[in-house]
Amino acid sequence: MVVCVCNAIRECEVREAARQGSRTACQAYRSLGRQPKCGQCVSFARAIIDEERAAA
Repeated sequence: MVVCVCNAIRECEVREAARQGSRTACQAYRSLGRQPKCGQCVSFARAIIDEERAAA
């Protein structure tokens, strides 16, 4: 599933970034070499990161 259309970031990429230590959507995007643009995806990315951190 695509999380960020502007940056073509997929859910699996956000999950992997969270597993590697990203705590925020901005950190996850930076770890992928990108940055949020319109911002509509940030809450969805944050929920994915929270879910991964809770499962760890």
